[in-house]
Amino acid sequence: MSALADRKCVPCSGGVPRLRGEQIKTYQRELREWEVVDEHHLKKSYKFENFAEALAFVNRVGELAEAEGHHPDICFGWGYAEIKIWTHAIDGLSESDFILAAKIDRL
Repeated sequence: MSALADRKCVPCSGGVPRLRGEQIKTYQRELREWEVVDEHHLKKSYKFENFAEALAFVNRVGELAEAEGHHPDICFGWGYAEIKIWTHAIDGLSESDFILAAKIDRL
């Protein structure tokens, strides 16, 4: 995982192909428990002891997303946070999605 987490997300404005098949599997092996959904997005759920811990985690993810210029969808509530990541410009997965996922796991 550290190899991906040490890299920087690269902004995408479209025009590049989405990752598919074996490319996705190669990157997914470097992550911890992220689900690939329909070769379209990454998804992971996190559990916490209470709302305050979930909120603190979401705020750290938000700061990371701003620093990387790559923004996940986040849903959270008492004791949980769910994150979905994909590259909107290509409506699918890019290398930056896996980089962000690895960085989130470092939090």
